[in-house]
Amino acid sequence: MTAPSTPAVPPVPVDSPALPLLVAETFGPTFQGEGPSTGHQALFLRLSRCNLSCPRCDTPYTWDTSRFDLRGHTTRRSAEEVVRWVLTQPTRLLVITGGEPLLQQDRLLPVVKAVTEAGRRVEIETNGTVAPLPDLVASMAAFNVSPKLLGFAGPRDGLRRINPIALSALTASGRAVFKFVATSTAELEEIARLQDRFGLDPVWVMPEGTSSDEVLTGMRNLADAIRARGWHLSSRLHVLLWEDTRGR
Repeated sequence: MTAPSTPAVPPVPVDSPALPLLVAETFGPTFQGEGPSTGHQALFLRLSRCNLSCPRCDTPYTWDTSRFDLRGHTTRRSAEEVVRWVLTQPTRLLVITGGEPLLQQDRLLPVVKAVTEAGRRVEIETNGTVAPLPDLVASMAAFNVSPKLLGFAGPRDGLRRINPIALSALTASGRAVFKFVATSTAELEEIARLQDRFGLDPVWVMPEGTSSDEVLTGMRNLADAIRARGWHLSSRLHVLLWEDTRGR
């Protein structure tokens, strides 16, 4: 049997920025665990730094300076290095997450363009507080937008967790899906208000949880109310498979 050839790695555009990406970790191939691409094989590029301080965030090592030395959890990688890592693997989907990836979108743009031009799909996970650059929108498969509900926001995030300009831009892009974490059916009212205000569609809802028992219980508790509203139910597949294991 002939061994598969190594995928060609096209050059990163020459106008790529000199500043490197602040990367928390890369991992995969694994499976996308949330939203409409759940179960698809994916590579993950997790960027460091965030503009929110959600106390129940499951990646505090990307932003929480009170508990982590971010320098010890960050590597600086060029666009060329990231593209080469992606394109020397056969996996067709790259998920860029964080932290908040759109804080580095000018640095990300050459990566997204090169990966997309090579025939791969790119999804960016974002909290919806930063408006995307037009060139980035044109290169994306999807933005998985996760606005933070009031119960998940940090004490300084009350006003900045919802950015009307950014949410309107993401909605207008035609490339966004909106994915919320909820702990109870009562929180679905807040999601409905955001949907009505900004025209968010489609809406996916998933339970909070870092164990398979928590995720399954949350899905059972939320499922009927989510279905009644015409929304989609998302699991957290990576938690169901591997619990709270980092890098899976």
